Amino acid sequence: MKLAIDLDAEQTSSLVIDFPQLYNAAADLIDRNLAAGRAGKIAVHDDNGSYSYGDVAERVNRFAGALTGLGVCMEQRILLCLQDSIDFPTAFLGAIKAGIVPVAVNTLLTAKDYDFMLRDSRVHVLVVSAALLDSFKPILSGQPHLKHIIVSGGEPGDYPRLADLTAAASPKFDAAPTGCDDVCFWLYSSGSTGSPKGTVHLHSSLIYTAELYAKPILGIEENDVVFSVAKLFFAYGLGNGLTFPFSVGATTVLMAERPTPASVSRVLRKYRPTIFYGVPTLYSALLSSPDLPGREELALRRCTSAGEALPADIGRRWTEATGVDILDGIGSTEMLHIFLSNRPGDVRYGTTGKPVPGYQVKIMGENDVEVAPGEIGELQVRGPTSASFYWNNREKSRHTFLGPWTRSGDKYVQTEDGYFTYCGRSDDMLKVSGIYVSPFEVEASLCSHESVLEVAIVGHADVDGLVKPKAYVVLRPGLSPSPELATALQLHVKHQLAPYKYPRWIEFIEELPKTATGKIQRFKLRSTSAQ
Repeated sequence: MKLAIDLDAEQTSSLVIDFPQLYNAAADLIDRNLAAGRAGKIAVHDDNGSYSYGDVAERVNRFAGALTGLGVCMEQRILLCLQDSIDFPTAFLGAIKAGIVPVAVNTLLTAKDYDFMLRDSRVHVLVVSAALLDSFKPILSGQPHLKHIIVSGGEPGDYPRLADLTAAASPKFDAAPTGCDDVCFWLYSSGSTGSPKGTVHLHSSLIYTAELYAKPILGIEENDVVFSVAKLFFAYGLGNGLTFPFSVGATTVLMAERPTPASVSRVLRKYRPTIFYGVPTLYSALLSSPDLPGREELALRRCTSAGEALPADIGRRWTEATGVDILDGIGSTEMLHIFLSNRPGDVRYGTTGKPVPGYQVKIMGENDVEVAPGEIGELQVRGPTSASFYWNNREKSRHTFLGPWTRSGDKYVQTEDGYFTYCGRSDDMLKVSGIYVSPFEVEASLCSHESVLEVAIVGHADVDGLVKPKAYVVLRPGLSPSPELATALQLHVKHQLAPYKYPRWIEFIEELPKTATGKIQRFKLRSTSAQ
């Protein structure tokens, strides 16, 4: 397998990997480390211990054998609802090595969500953390396709324990004869606009993200220790905490509990990661927390952010506090990881940077014509990690996957010198006085005020039915709302942006509604605002 430069029909330079006829993503990620003599090197730290690459290889083989011993066949699916621990890479890579398709799902959902996913994916096996089992118990008896339930850690009740099944299986397993274009795994989208969508990825997808982003942009190396606050079931977290470190023989730190300033700071001190993958909300919370380690306690050399655009003020304050820039980027479940990013030595806070090598992007206007720099449009991306389709959803597949191009659903604008700036989701854009207003631009302005911790902008109709920006503001700890502060915030925006963009209303709230990935649920705020 080798990386090569390819010129497509449009004579646009792109990076491609020359895969062998038989290619198994799990075998690649494991075997490359054994071949490099890293069997004894620590691959994973979790809450219960540390595991070498040799340990991981044996666990993966044993789980693959356990699945085939249960009668699960190539191309059949299993659902993984697992907290971050050694059992996630064991089950995820073990299934892939056997040619079985793991469907990794969010651990923070409801029984109703899981019922939909079990039925939609038609999985034969559920692998679930003991701490999450209660969310599944009400729906298990009525599943038409589910045959086996395996429990990770804790008290399994009447179900077999993952540790017992793997202990009884052989430590050797020959990889299934899969190809690079075979279905490898699914991730379910967040479902913010309807039911979650099963996003289908290929065996080639994982290593592409490492070769195109992790190595050239992050510069990840064997001696790195990495820690991601985004969990492994997210596309962002999967690359951060599994694919990237395994691609070079680095060490990953996995934490089962929810990432809070206290828990994250504890990991930063104990394991001293050199690469830290965060999200804007967490960076903001860390900067406001007394738990944030001082510079002398940190070993960081790279920090990244994704999930939502990073406000420039948060980026600048993080750099001042830690001495390390944040490489803000954008990816998606559909593209698997980041395809547009800032780079070391070329960080322009307030922008998402430039395209990652191997990807092309364009901004399309309402008439489906590419817009000029300075004009807002929808971002579309082209690259080798695009999902094949949404499972059992032809209409949305055809809307999102346009030949080699994928619609991101994000509004962007490009500067004359090639940097891309996020303007909000396509359905979040506001038209004020006939002019598009980016909610994120107004949010970034408000976040630069010393009193503001978090903010969300939504459209709200005035007495004449005309839409104007409304701000929901979370203040920093110790501060109290007041009409005077609201006026000061409005003036702050007016001094930074065009006057028509300032929020006509400011409502102070205790916290913003968010998805499990930390994205602000503006539709809930819009619903509240309309009442």
